[in-house]
Amino acid sequence: MKNKVQLVTYVDRLGGSRIDELEALLLGPLKGLFGGVHLLPFFYPIDGADAGYDPIDHTVVDRKLGSWVDVKRLGNSFDLTADLIANHVSIKSPQFIDFFNRGFESSYADMFDLYSAVFPEGASPEELSAIHRTRPQDPFRDITLGDGTDVRLWTSFTAEQVDINVMSDEGWQYLCSILHRFAECGVKLVRLDAIGYAIKTAGTSCFMTRQTYAFIGKLSAKVRELGMESLLEIHSHYSHQLEIARHVDRVYDFCLPPLVLHTLFSGNPRALKEWLKVSPQNCVTVLDTHDGIGVADSEGLLTAKQIDSLTQRVHENSRGASVLASGEQSSNIDMHQLNCTFFDALARNGKDYLIARMIQFFCPGIPQVYYVGLLAGQNDIDLLKRTNVGRDINRHYYSKKEVNLAIEHPVVAALFQLIRFRNTCSAFNGTFRLVPTQEHELGMVWENGVNYARLLVDFSTRRYQIQWGSDSIHDSVTDVMKMSFDSGEILSTVHEASVRC
Repeated sequence: MKNKVQLVTYVDRLGGSRIDELEALLLGPLKGLFGGVHLLPFFYPIDGADAGYDPIDHTVVDRKLGSWVDVKRLGNSFDLTADLIANHVSIKSPQFIDFFNRGFESSYADMFDLYSAVFPEGASPEELSAIHRTRPQDPFRDITLGDGTDVRLWTSFTAEQVDINVMSDEGWQYLCSILHRFAECGVKLVRLDAIGYAIKTAGTSCFMTRQTYAFIGKLSAKVRELGMESLLEIHSHYSHQLEIARHVDRVYDFCLPPLVLHTLFSGNPRALKEWLKVSPQNCVTVLDTHDGIGVADSEGLLTAKQIDSLTQRVHENSRGASVLASGEQSSNIDMHQLNCTFFDALARNGKDYLIARMIQFFCPGIPQVYYVGLLAGQNDIDLLKRTNVGRDINRHYYSKKEVNLAIEHPVVAALFQLIRFRNTCSAFNGTFRLVPTQEHELGMVWENGVNYARLLVDFSTRRYQIQWGSDSIHDSVTDVMKMSFDSGEILSTVHEASVRC
């Protein structure tokens, strides 16, 4: 994959409703910004119980968006990332309907996770309480099949999403059929969605167990066999991220968003520095996604008191909007995430927001920018009220007019320059290291032969400096608002450095 910034977006929420319209935007007003695009679920249907993450048919593009021909054409210009929803499928899928109608005579009877298969004698209260879950309720649904048989199904996320028995032949063939379709249509990176829940084993948490690791290795090998790379999606203790990075091609750095917020709120980058000393190099970095800000991902890196302080600060900065959208209310699937745009989490402070992006772009890994964050988006309270789905607060539907207006915003324009800088500076193809600094400062350096790029941020004053160059050419900037870009080269006004490397 290209070592360039990627866009994460829904097809129908960024100035259009179809894949060809998104392509026109990427090759027009957003030209040169992205080396890749993560198309959030575009499968049939996109408007189910979980915004596309409950596919009825994972091998079919929703006709409202286009076709696989459109997907493949987009892949000719950009590295494509697509979701393999490995843990579950819609109860409206043809496979589950066949099982429902025919019971255990169905050829798909073994495709679904049954409570009785894991706990044939029933589960003790201790075993049930040990299960890692995304919601307060038990992750099961009772249903009577067409032949009158009562079964209890695993439904880790919602009652509309029934878990797949990925260890069965039927479950494995189902996943492989999707991967083959991806490979045929130009997908480069496969995001393994919710895979941490895929293996259920009695007497365990049923989440990221040794059996899960083994299955992730098997599935990742299949992805590579088909000429693609795997990206693991997991929200958990950072130790899991460090371990799983050895088993997949890439892993998300979900620790970064809460650590960046904590650093900006407290003025102390110590926890962030400690993480960057050990964080995986083969990661995809994010600040915001279609899900919430996973504060639980920083457990062990931040204290419980620091996490609580971070949470309260986000609630204050968003003027209570994140309170309405997070927690048990608003049909939330994950109880451990804060639902809020990253811009609003920082009280719409443009300088802090750009510093956060600088840090992201200088961290090891390939940066992804979520479409709402790209446009410095604000919380969509109206959409939240209409749907009562907490994560919709950060899933705004942008019209073409809104996109064009947002592009003119000074903060967005400056972010575009930072993206272009990250994409074209050859130093980022080299090696990363932290620079020794004072306690309230963060220094990050990339070196590739004679080429280098450096970032130093003083969190006590909010002053920063970006330096870049080679043996013969050196440049720096202390105000990215004054960065300009022309013909593939950074042009800037060199200001007196307010902080020194």
